[in-house]
Amino acid sequence: MSEVPPVSRRRFFAIGGATAAVAAAAGVGGQVLQDKRFSVNTSAVKIGQVKAPKLARGTEITGIPGLSPFYTPNAGFYRVDTALVIPQVPASSWQLRIHGMVDHPMTLTLDDLMKLPMEDHDVTLTCVSETVGGGYIGNARWQGTMLAPILKKAGVQKGASQIVMRDGNGMNLGVATDPVLDGRASMLAIGMNGAALPQAHGFPVRVVVPGLYGYVSACKWVVDMELTTFGAFNAYWSQRGWSQQAPIKTESRIDTPKHATSLAAGKVMVAGVAWAQHRGIEAVEVGIDGKWRPATLAAQDTIDTWRQWYYPWQATPGRHTIQVRATDKAGYTQTAVMSKPEPNGATGYHTVVVTVG
Repeated sequence: MSEVPPVSRRRFFAIGGATAAVAAAAGVGGQVLQDKRFSVNTSAVKIGQVKAPKLARGTEITGIPGLSPFYTPNAGFYRVDTALVIPQVPASSWQLRIHGMVDHPMTLTLDDLMKLPMEDHDVTLTCVSETVGGGYIGNARWQGTMLAPILKKAGVQKGASQIVMRDGNGMNLGVATDPVLDGRASMLAIGMNGAALPQAHGFPVRVVVPGLYGYVSACKWVVDMELTTFGAFNAYWSQRGWSQQAPIKTESRIDTPKHATSLAAGKVMVAGVAWAQHRGIEAVEVGIDGKWRPATLAAQDTIDTWRQWYYPWQATPGRHTIQVRATDKAGYTQTAVMSKPEPNGATGYHTVVVTVG
């Protein structure tokens, strides 16, 4: 499974560029060595059959030190999951079983999957354990085949409200059926930013569903999908009190300047990212000592990705509080009320305090 709420961080690795073992030190080194020794051959999956469209002019802001790039490099993309030992799923033996409340149960091999139409889609993924201003979010260009046509071919039966997805370790998560079938770019992904999926990010096949926190949707190393109901099966994180639906909330983050830094007086570029997946960002405002000003936005790629923003601030000597808030395309402006991630995502304004000399 991909995204894991923070309540059980002793049980998983959280990785963002480097591996951090959130478990007892004893034994972890051996597990990491095991991953290297039995690492599967990711080159067995060939991607690039589809020529991805170029980004429209103005979609990516460059030249601002500290601002997150539009695409998060694979090596720096966050990883939060329950797999202390990464599942080893060779491409040659991978299969996806689709069963339960369907008219035509099926099993797909990777060869079957690769014969289906392949598409590229930019999608920003977010973990529900993302605290306000945190780093458990990343944007990538995913390549794969659409999931909805496969499920429709299987014949989803009336009343099947949930898809229980299982990974190569048997971990389960439950996603509502409707968002997967409503026309958004829900994918069985085989590629990430122009390369085969890294092993830590679900090789050979993972699920990407825009607009939902990963603990219900972003199943890595996926091998099983069971169509059922929420009443018939309570998925792992729902059993622990987390929301079953999990739409991603409208939020924003200040990338630069960092909290508690000292700055020189004069022009300071305040910049960051904002997101409201599958609704899109309409506006971003920057608050300087309680006075709000409109930020300049990069062009919108799709409503499933974050938007970069910036505001040139003429900083004066003293101690200053900088905040950010975003408004999505549905007209909702994020709330200032601070709430913790559980049960359905954190809220509040990201705030940094700086000293100008």
